[in-house]
Amino acid sequence: MEHSWLHSQTQRPCGLHVTPAGQVLVCGELSHTVLQVDREGRCKLATLGTQERDGVWGQVSVCYSSTTSSIIVGEWDSNTILVFRVE
Repeated sequence: MEHSWLHSQTQRPCGLHVTPAGQVLVCGELSHTVLQVDREGRCKLATLGTQERDGVWGQVSVCYSSTTSSIIVGEWDSNTILVFRVE
């Protein structure tokens, strides 16, 4: 079931990843954001990346690496991979 708040916050949600701890990461392709949402997709927990703050643009994939404690974001238009270190 799609939640309307998620669609409005992400503007074409894509690139979903569930971490080993159960955190849900999702890219907003047109909103140029990477969000963490709750397990049920009912509310936003954090904005992990934005176009203005982090240069996120046109992202389509997201993954969390527990080995490097980082979130890896793939962008289609610029053929760029962004890496965000998390604690």
